[in-house]
Amino acid sequence: LCEHHQIHALSFTGSSAVGKLLLGQCADSVKKVSLELGGNAPFIVFDTANLEKAVNGALACKFRNTGQTCVSANRILVQEGVHDKFVAALTGAIQQKIKIGDGFNPDTTLGPLINSKAVEKVEHHVADAIKKGGKVVVGGKRHALGGNFFEPTLVTNVNRNMLVCEEETFGPVASVLKFKTEEEAVELANSTRVGLAGYFYTENIAQGWRVAKALEVGMVGVNEGIISCAEAAFGGVKESGLGREGSRYGLDEFTQIKYICFGGLE
Repeated sequence: LCEHHQIHALSFTGSSAVGKLLLGQCADSVKKVSLELGGNAPFIVFDTANLEKAVNGALACKFRNTGQTCVSANRILVQEGVHDKFVAALTGAIQQKIKIGDGFNPDTTLGPLINSKAVEKVEHHVADAIKKGGKVVVGGKRHALGGNFFEPTLVTNVNRNMLVCEEETFGPVASVLKFKTEEEAVELANSTRVGLAGYFYTENIAQGWRVAKALEVGMVGVNEGIISCAEAAFGGVKESGLGREGSRYGLDEFTQIKYICFGGLE
């Protein structure tokens, strides 16, 4: 389909690796391509944040669908002034609010990963973090339920050289990095080849506008952990894709502009 000349457009949602392959296959016939690809979403908590809101936002943004969404928080950056309080509060929230089990049980809030390969990837990321100095505060291993269940995990003392920062973990692992200044947080957040979603918490409106503009992502949540909806333009920058889904801008991916100039009529 990608190489067929009667197909004029391609829309794909999936990994960046597969998206690049499809884009290459579409090149010969110069197709219009819309790509919604992977992310590595930063979730920033500033000293100016309301910590209760930030913890609840992180819990929802990180652990919904067991961390298996392209806009899930992948790196949680916390300013040093509130780092310890935030980690303690998030630890308590994970232990008290997350219920692991059968998805058909209405009390369940965290289900299994999609397959054994996904579990192995999460295990590998956690092991890599521990090897490089990370500290597992909660979880860190397969759940006693067996199968593809993995414990909700919180890792601290994380740095940018760990796989949990370099790659999209796509699992229930909250990785916390400490930072000092706003500039450092923005630099850390932008230090990836992808840019789908980004989140941050602050009660300072000037900081809100400043950081929102500085983040190299297609979507920003300010004091919000869940941001996608049908009426919003969904998509990223850098290697997170091309074009937008949803909103009126999503229609642009399936239309062509034609210029018509009439002249010479009497």
